[in-house]
Amino acid sequence: MPDRALRSLELLEKSASTARVLNLHQIYNAHGHTQAWREFPLFQTPGLNKALLIKHRLRSNETDVFKGPRRVATKIIFPIDSHDLKWGGRYVFFEQIDCAEILKQVFGVTRDHPDYRTLELIDKLPSLDPFLLREQLSRASINPAPCYFAISEADLHRMLVFVHREVAPLVQLSLGETGASPDAIARMAEKIMSNRPGDRMEGLGEVLQLSPEQYAEGIFCWKGFLYFKWTLGTMGPDLVNFISSVASIKPVGPTDGGSREYLVRGRALVRERIKGALAETRQTMKLYNEAYAGLTQQGKPEIFRDFLLGAPRMFNRLGDQLGAVQHVISYWNFRFGPKSEAPTVTELIDIFMDFEASLKRRS
Repeated sequence: MPDRALRSLELLEKSASTARVLNLHQIYNAHGHTQAWREFPLFQTPGLNKALLIKHRLRSNETDVFKGPRRVATKIIFPIDSHDLKWGGRYVFFEQIDCAEILKQVFGVTRDHPDYRTLELIDKLPSLDPFLLREQLSRASINPAPCYFAISEADLHRMLVFVHREVAPLVQLSLGETGASPDAIARMAEKIMSNRPGDRMEGLGEVLQLSPEQYAEGIFCWKGFLYFKWTLGTMGPDLVNFISSVASIKPVGPTDGGSREYLVRGRALVRERIKGALAETRQTMKLYNEAYAGLTQQGKPEIFRDFLLGAPRMFNRLGDQLGAVQHVISYWNFRFGPKSEAPTVTELIDIFMDFEASLKRRS
């Protein structure tokens, strides 16, 4: 591995999981001694359960390892030495042409192994955001220990309060103003967020004239849109701090002319791209808001039905957009917290280059 890749792997190992990175190696270091981690692992294969999973934006020279076109792939990194990441690691893209053979040789994981199925479910997600990851696995009755998701009870409560507000118009449409009590709204919100049998609101599926398969997939994507909308509403302060910090951060050590020129360009480009990614995200979210208003305000269920049918494609696009923004902000907050050391010139250039690639606009 080149020096830059080694530095990047070391930084990844030190950081917590983000919307782009699921750091199973760090989770093992923090929770491997606990009973919950041992009894309810994400992967049954020990080596795979200490890997790093990354939602990776494919470069032009990487697309030919897949049978079909892809923009984003799930990159699985296996540290060569789990105790010292300076030795680097090997990686494979899930579903690259020889992926099954590599997983079989390295871990003994074949296509009929439960871990392969778990990787398939993770690969279908546009983001490794813990809320979406938990939802996706729960749909398949896979329930690993809570340490894999790191969702606080406070965030869960705030999310549920947001969903209450969001579904209130739907409850009012169904039960009328007098019937839409707080308890009725809470029950509807719980049904939407639940994966338990009998909580699938089959009546709504009948109104929308969707098959059981279409409805199940559409409801999952609806949950994703609700979560993304809540996330957008909560990231304002972090976004302002990020943009300000990118403009003002100064590296330590000598800086040559070329590095100085790149940093000036890099600061401006990162700020420009994160604003562009957010604009794309809000435009996609606008489609959801309009479709939901069509159902709840215009009384036209066919508008929301059409949205749910197209939701998987929009869900993937929105998750890709927002996941990139979340990753950039989360990583910046981790690396440049109140007591952090100033970066070297080389490290800051590496970070800006990674952010540029993460936030690059997709057609």
